[in-house]
Amino acid sequence: MSAVALVISDVDGTLVRPEKTLTEASIGAVHRLHARGIGFTVISSRPPFGLRMLIEPLALTLPIGAFNGGAMVKPSLEVIEQRLVPEPAARRGVEVLEQFGADVWVFTAERWLAQNPAGDYVPRERCTLQAEPTVVKGFSPYFVRAAKIVGSSRDFAKLAACEEAMRAALGAQASVSRSQAYYLDVTPPNVNKGTFVKSLWQQLGVAAGSIAVLGDMENDLAMFREASLSIAMGNASEDVKRQATHVTKSNAENGFAAAIEEYVLAS
Repeated sequence: MSAVALVISDVDGTLVRPEKTLTEASIGAVHRLHARGIGFTVISSRPPFGLRMLIEPLALTLPIGAFNGGAMVKPSLEVIEQRLVPEPAARRGVEVLEQFGADVWVFTAERWLAQNPAGDYVPRERCTLQAEPTVVKGFSPYFVRAAKIVGSSRDFAKLAACEEAMRAALGAQASVSRSQAYYLDVTPPNVNKGTFVKSLWQQLGVAAGSIAVLGDMENDLAMFREASLSIAMGNASEDVKRQATHVTKSNAENGFAAAIEEYVLAS
């Protein structure tokens, strides 16, 4: 592979610690990338507004990926391009999630919509996004603007079964993946973290062989396939680790910073 010219990182489970904070080590590693002239940006299942807190400390200047690749935004959060979940798929997706007893959220580019503000994972999402949900009586008025549908549950096995049922119900109408063991995401069809990576390196004129990516979940595998250097976190599943070029420490152990130093800056 060529020398790394562009690094793209997942956020939750990768760049930030389990409590959703950036460490000084990770901030320092990104700044050293900047100093070496190596591009850096992030791609996440979060909505654009949920990435705002990363922009200043990491001095992000390149386009940012949100909604698992469904949206590309500038560091100002101005939308460059965005895809939506087709309305029929959004409606059907919510129906399937409700059948499995998951707590359902609908995201637009601007808002996080919830029917149950006391849901199990609302406090965690509030901390992650540094935003409050907009409580609504029903989701029907918002399906035409849905950028992501999320089902959350403490029953991970049941959510895994819901994932299979969702894939069968929606087929090619939407992308279905878990961004965490407790979150099942329904996002626009034919876009994912891999399509974001490919679109970005083409826009920037960066050689495909000079891209490094970091991630921890199955929804990161699409970008692993678009990069010459893929780094799985120590907290990733064994399947994700097997498909990575390298495995670093966990996100609780500054694995992101360690990986940048060992596999990018030291090369």
